[in-house]
Amino acid sequence: MEISGKVAIVTGAGAGIGAALARRLAERGARVVVADLDGESAAVVAESIGAQAVSVGGDVSDEKVVQTMIDRAEAEFGPVDLYFANAGIGGGPGLESTDEQWSAALEVNVLAHVRAARLLVPGWAARGEGYFVVTASAAGLLTQIGSAPYSVTKHAAVGFAEWLSVTYGDNGIRVSCVCPMGVDTKLLHGDLIPGDEAAAAMAIKAVTSAGAVLSPDEVADVVLAGVEAEQFLILPHPEVLEMYRRKGADYDRWLAGMRRFQSALRG
Repeated sequence: MEISGKVAIVTGAGAGIGAALARRLAERGARVVVADLDGESAAVVAESIGAQAVSVGGDVSDEKVVQTMIDRAEAEFGPVDLYFANAGIGGGPGLESTDEQWSAALEVNVLAHVRAARLLVPGWAARGEGYFVVTASAAGLLTQIGSAPYSVTKHAAVGFAEWLSVTYGDNGIRVSCVCPMGVDTKLLHGDLIPGDEAAAAMAIKAVTSAGAVLSPDEVADVVLAGVEAEQFLILPHPEVLEMYRRKGADYDRWLAGMRRFQSALRG
């Protein structure tokens, strides 16, 4: 995949991994639509990039907002080549999570991807190329101690990326699924489980004690290298692959180990 000259949309790009991806894409010669719920933050990132970027503010789980992003990209730069479904939110803790918390996590972490693909993939299939990048999480391959909505929706995000690749890979559409562990973003500083400090502290400790905390720039570099190589599973923390293998090799043993890990975190 040659990034130079391509047109990309990056959601959740007002900060964190999304902002880093937008900047790295521009450095490699792409033109970028910077999208975020916080329109002011998106505008700041786009302005820092320069003429290669424009911004769109809005809820990217809203199909009308996604259509606006696509229309803006086409008006400013041309047809969209790459879509980075990067926006994501935390969720409630466990069974006490409300229906509203579950719905919000499903909307942003899963259905936003579905709605974007619904608008982009048919056109890509007709022209024989396109690239859809899902930012999921290591929680989507393993699990997230402390937050049921986050864990479940990230599993669903991985599943949707797999389905896209299987269903449309022979039509020239490439798919990547990004599954990092700890990244120095708002999620790691209280937004993973908003409103429940105890559950959030345990969830964050589970992440930070499992491996290194990477910067958004480090993750963006790994992601774009994976995209250039057309790699499906992109793991900024390579050790996640071994964890995933151990899970698949002996599920019961892995579950027992996770329970011990959770007990240690609580203790």
